[in-house]
Amino acid sequence: MRASTSLPGLGARLSPAGVEFRVWAPAARSVELVVEHEPAAVHCLRAERDGYFSAQISALAAGALYRYRLDGKGPYPDPASRFQPRGPNGPSMVVDPRAHRWNDHAWRGARMHGQVIYELHVGAFTPEGTFDAAAGKLGELAALGVTLIELMPVAEFPGRWNWGYDGVQLFAPYHGYGDYDGLKRLVDAAHAQGLSVILDVVYNHLGPTGNYLPCYAQSYFTDRHANEWGEALNFDGADSAPVRALFIENACHWVGEFHLDGLRLDATQSMHDAGEPHILAEIAQRARAAASPRRILLIAENEPQQVRCLAPAEHGGFGLDALWNDDFHHSARVAATGNRDGYFHDYCGSAQEFVSAARRGFLYQGQYYAWQKKPRGTPLTHEPAAALVHYLQNHDQVANTLSGMRLHAITSPALLRALTAVLLLAPQTPMLFMGQEFAASAPFPFFADHEPQLARKVHAGRREFVRQFAHYATAAAQARIPDPAAPETFQRAKLDWDERARHAPTWQLHRDLLRLRREDAVIAAQRRDRLDGAVLAEGAFVLRWFSDSGEDRLLIVNLGGELTRDAVPEPLLAPPLGACWRPLWSSEEPGYGGMGALAPFDGERWRISGASATLLAAAYRCASAAPTSGAAGAGSSR
Repeated sequence: MRASTSLPGLGARLSPAGVEFRVWAPAARSVELVVEHEPAAVHCLRAERDGYFSAQISALAAGALYRYRLDGKGPYPDPASRFQPRGPNGPSMVVDPRAHRWNDHAWRGARMHGQVIYELHVGAFTPEGTFDAAAGKLGELAALGVTLIELMPVAEFPGRWNWGYDGVQLFAPYHGYGDYDGLKRLVDAAHAQGLSVILDVVYNHLGPTGNYLPCYAQSYFTDRHANEWGEALNFDGADSAPVRALFIENACHWVGEFHLDGLRLDATQSMHDAGEPHILAEIAQRARAAASPRRILLIAENEPQQVRCLAPAEHGGFGLDALWNDDFHHSARVAATGNRDGYFHDYCGSAQEFVSAARRGFLYQGQYYAWQKKPRGTPLTHEPAAALVHYLQNHDQVANTLSGMRLHAITSPALLRALTAVLLLAPQTPMLFMGQEFAASAPFPFFADHEPQLARKVHAGRREFVRQFAHYATAAAQARIPDPAAPETFQRAKLDWDERARHAPTWQLHRDLLRLRREDAVIAAQRRDRLDGAVLAEGAFVLRWFSDSGEDRLLIVNLGGELTRDAVPEPLLAPPLGACWRPLWSSEEPGYGGMGALAPFDGERWRISGASATLLAAAYRCASAAPTSGAAGAGSSR
């Protein structure tokens, strides 16, 4: 059991006496601070214990630009720079963390229950691609029913556009998105709308260019662990304590300095740590302390589906709040397209998979997984449904198509409406990808602006990655894989917000479903222990929510052709004693672009429309006649 990591207070910090500088450079004999003036001013830092160097300079203030010179080499930007106004290769800037006047003093943070997540890329979310422009769209998201914004990574990266996973200055918001306080203004505006904000952070690798950490210490990285994105970070080897300190301090920085409501931790399976406490557990504990008394959320992407991530630290876990569930996405994608190519190999898109996902979360909980030729996943037991994040689209899954095609472009509208109902009504936490709510025509391909030689390698790597899909391995398809470095690749990814009005039926579908999710007490409970499901046919199934008051809900989903039956020997279709089923909502409402909602049961026969979803409510004042079709206000904006 290693001791808790002490945080040294890295970077440049304002103090009553000027600016304090601290950096870790264990191999250096001398470290000099080079301040940009005419001529440049140079100050020597004093050596401290364990390879740290520090200085206090009284003549400097916020706005000063500086770098470090190590044993005469450099100068290099600060590894803990708070802002890089000229990009990752330029000087670092001293900032005033108190300059922004916060207006969210009554904000108490976030919890998982009841959340509806909306993932967005700041640069592509609006034509302007800035924090301030994104803030101007928050009212749209609040009106839709979104509760939590998940920002793709914003840490300083090389080039003019990037997904953000090539970040190299972990403490500095990307200068192209606005000034240092731009992210604070966005968070403040979100809190004023009742929206939480979490940030995607990458603690498993750094980008290929603009990464100056090796100039300060080779021990930031290790070759003892495999990493598909480059060198793994050294969280458990020799001299790993200062490495851990940098990343723990970074997590505390985002939730403390920027009032963020939590973090989404990228590819946590590649954050290797053989010691105790695990780096993830320590990040969770320290970040929560830094945000206190506000509650924060920590959500992980974890491809092997390790439920240990969710267990509390006192039970040997990492103490995180939620995990992404690719299993749900992969089943939905196969159901929507009929394609089991590439990593969709182990999914059928069958009714049973959707019932199991709603009741049990992960579909792979330790059984054999043919695509990887080994078992995958660990068992979920009593974890709440809200601890799993489900989605039909996210940045990776949209981009991993021929040209970043969104799901509505490769499936039928009716089928997508039905799948959307499953996503937004099931008890797990749903996540939308930006523009999904209005069927945005903008693709979302992979984009990254690198210098020409590296850009060619990145493009070739992208082509090679999608070759796992047989459809994309042909010469004709390979020729159409967008060049990540081309300006038009990034420009085409920007949302056209005028489509919000032009595609109003899709937006209304999402808004009505989210209203049901929020206002219907039975569904809003998110109790998977009060949920059951059954298969009616290969592509048809039911989910039933049981209520103590008898106000049960029944969702009938048919992803195949029309089903007509005189009798169905399935007890979940029986209403509570003394009740009947009343249609509450249908994906086939004309207001959504449907053919017209039909009650699935007319008193004598079941007729379930193809590619549809219908939500029924138990009613105790049943008319003698058959139930009428449609819900009161279904498809309306009541």
